[in-house]
Amino acid sequence: MVIRPHSSGTVLTFSAPVDQLLAATEVNEWAICRALGIQAFYSPGWPPIDNEPHALQTLRLFAADERAPQLQALIREARQRGLPTLSDDDEFSVGHGACCQTWPRIALPAVNDVDWSTLAAIPVALVTGSNGKTTTVRLIAAMLKAHGLTAGYSSTDGVFVDGETLGTGDYSGPAGARHVLRHSRARAAVLETARGGILRRGLAADHADVAVVTNVSADHFGEYGIDDLAALAEAKFTVARALDARGTLVVNADDPVLAASAHQHAPRLGWFASDNNHPALVAHRAVGGTTCGVEQDELTLSLGDQRWVLGWVNTVPLFAGGVADYNIANASAAALAAFALGVRPETIGAVLATFGANPDDNPGRLERYEVGGLTAFIDYAHNPAGLHGLLRVAQTQRSGRMALLLGQAGNRRDTDLRMLAEVAVAYSPDLIVLKGIDGYARGRADDEVARHLGSILLELGYPEGQLAFSLREIDAVRTALEWARAGDVLTLPVHALSARAAAKNLINALIASDWLAEQPLPN
Repeated sequence: MVIRPHSSGTVLTFSAPVDQLLAATEVNEWAICRALGIQAFYSPGWPPIDNEPHALQTLRLFAADERAPQLQALIREARQRGLPTLSDDDEFSVGHGACCQTWPRIALPAVNDVDWSTLAAIPVALVTGSNGKTTTVRLIAAMLKAHGLTAGYSSTDGVFVDGETLGTGDYSGPAGARHVLRHSRARAAVLETARGGILRRGLAADHADVAVVTNVSADHFGEYGIDDLAALAEAKFTVARALDARGTLVVNADDPVLAASAHQHAPRLGWFASDNNHPALVAHRAVGGTTCGVEQDELTLSLGDQRWVLGWVNTVPLFAGGVADYNIANASAAALAAFALGVRPETIGAVLATFGANPDDNPGRLERYEVGGLTAFIDYAHNPAGLHGLLRVAQTQRSGRMALLLGQAGNRRDTDLRMLAEVAVAYSPDLIVLKGIDGYARGRADDEVARHLGSILLELGYPEGQLAFSLREIDAVRTALEWARAGDVLTLPVHALSARAAAKNLINALIASDWLAEQPLPN
């Protein structure tokens, strides 16, 4: 519990609810305040601590407010009926989606005034991991839609229900989840669940049917006490706490950190790996478990001895001829999650046969454009692992030269910037355009990250003459297009949503005007 600020600006935090503190002590209530070191508790509109009777009354009011007996009665009744609840500072809900009812916290109904027969849960999937979350979320949502359910999902790009955009921006935290879970048309929910939201605010949903952890990689270290992969994995596995005994935790067997502790977090697992004969998958099938992996160039879903081929690796659009191995992993995770939610394997395979053929299927993730005789990839690629995957795909299309846009958010450590630069240099691009990320300076000067990346690249031996600098992301895209000639590949990690939209509009305008490489760009 956090008490209102002291006049000096100090926030007083209690490690336990105040009513528990009052009940647990044998000394008087005033002694608690003294023991907690509250010597001069005062805030405008509240009694000073030296007015003991009034200060104690204020403390009792805080305790009564925290107890919220009417809210607790509703939560207890919902749990007895097996119904999920959602609560935030302003609203309280019972049920999910089309089977949900929401009330203001200041106007809660009595237990007997609720029409409990109209309330129910809907299928819910939580997806977390360092990379691949958004693609996996979109795939699961597409599979649920093909299954006949009106699916809503939240992600780093926004909130969407049945194809309608309800909000744009990073909604990978509890606010985005609640938006979907309270939407009157949602019959299923797929919720991207980022590390930051988990560590700052926890999980929005107290119940899920399936939880997915795609992978963990070195990113965001140094924030919220997370300094290594083991601690990051522990934070990601928080999604498993929303599962009951019937829920399924989908885990990447190729990730040794996740594989080492997955069994501690859920009794029912679904394993995926690049090789369908991975020992963990073989052992899991032997006891009737579900797995997904590649065998003889076929993506195969299994339940014990039963097997279904979901598609050929070389023909699934999202797999880029089998080179985008990270998307094979994302598709495997999505297939296991959809299967756990009741989607038939035939439906899963039908979605994979077409998803990704249109750039609008998975915006901002491995979007490929043929424009003016060159190939351009727009992608998110926000950390070293993501950049490595993108460059690996781009390298296979490289018949001429390759350009790369390189930038990072300002809240990353200098060591993170070095790892990003090392990945870039390993692929020997012919041009690196150093860029800022619109709105992501996060405590640094606008050009600080780009300048620092440039210094690291020079230290690593990258030629200074092959470096360019464009602070705005759309200007960086234009720089790469102006440099390019026929046969070149442009690798364009663009992160801000507005910049990505501008880049796509520019490329589509070039395609529509029959622009050719080395011709002037429109203003």
